[in-house]
Amino acid sequence: MSSGGGILRQPMSVWATAFAAVVAFMGIGLVDPILPSIAQGLKATPSQVSLLFTSYFLVTAVAMLITGWVSSRIGGKRTLLMGLALVIVFAALAGTSTSVGELVGFRAGWGLGNALFVATALAVIIGAASGGAESAIILYEAALGLGISLGPLAGALLGDWNWRAPFFGTATLMAIGFVLITTMLKAIPKPDVKTKLTAPIRALAHGGLSTTAFTALFYNFAFFTVLAFTPFILHMTAYGIGAVFFGWGVCVALASVFAAPPLQRRIGSVNVLHLALALLALFQIGIALSGHAGIIVFTILSGIPIGLNNTVFTESAMEVSDAPRSVASAGYNFVRWMGGALAPFIATKLGEEIAPALPYYVGALCCAVGMAILYGRRHHLRVLARVDIDHAFQDAPAPAR
Repeated sequence: MSSGGGILRQPMSVWATAFAAVVAFMGIGLVDPILPSIAQGLKATPSQVSLLFTSYFLVTAVAMLITGWVSSRIGGKRTLLMGLALVIVFAALAGTSTSVGELVGFRAGWGLGNALFVATALAVIIGAASGGAESAIILYEAALGLGISLGPLAGALLGDWNWRAPFFGTATLMAIGFVLITTMLKAIPKPDVKTKLTAPIRALAHGGLSTTAFTALFYNFAFFTVLAFTPFILHMTAYGIGAVFFGWGVCVALASVFAAPPLQRRIGSVNVLHLALALLALFQIGIALSGHAGIIVFTILSGIPIGLNNTVFTESAMEVSDAPRSVASAGYNFVRWMGGALAPFIATKLGEEIAPALPYYVGALCCAVGMAILYGRRHHLRVLARVDIDHAFQDAPAPAR
């Protein structure tokens, strides 16, 4: 892997795309601190409000299947701008909602724009970044971690004034990203071969990619149980919830960038996934069994295994098959975001109608299922061991002469 300085020496087009990616990922956690306020303002139940996540990620997941088809026909830059434009429009419309149904619908449109942007942004950053694909993925995951950590903070600061303000704030920041990409990113040549609509699904026939994707589905169920349901059991103000999830997001970012790569070199990608899933299950059980202070501590700490998983899963999906990266990413994200779509509503419904601790036990069980898939299908992931060895040799210091 390139040194930290190497990762930071990037063309302005990469930084413009990364800035827009930070704002795009802010949209994931933006609503976290204001979920109770939205429920109160729109007279909705927690499970109804959780549909903000479900509609967003369900549309994001399905739209992943068309991102390669679109970008291979109109080009990467136009696809990025189309996605940004949709986010700007639907984020602004979300701020005008008069019912939870309207807000859920506008979040669905936001999810479509997010899919077009996020899937293409990863390919653009990999193509334009200096330092190779691994450095580009770490930069992308750093944008994800920064966005996830800043989202709750922005949601709290703006949401304390009015729950509608974070939506208008996101639209404004995305408009800035639109201008930056328009002016700084050169037109990206269209690929010689256009991507077929069926390509992402066909790519999932590869044993390694399907193993990675379905393990990530169960992981994402656990991940979004923490993100979507915890605000309702914290019983804190928007500032308090924002502070907790800011700390959580900082752990995500630091683990993604600084902990995941050396751990991959030392123990291998598959072992890092096992370790991170086990830690996430442990922390979810901790949330389930703890009082208020323990819920805060274990929620923040859960950002560490989530950060490890985010980086290693993304790298694994890119490296485990011979499919083009954009196609592999689309197929992988289609499956894994289904976990993000299912978890918020199911977890909130379980916590609302049965017991607040139950969603976290289910999340821990999902981590165990993910580990079982990794172990049972480990023969499909042997190529990752070779990739880890190759990266370790690249990092080794040159012998003295």
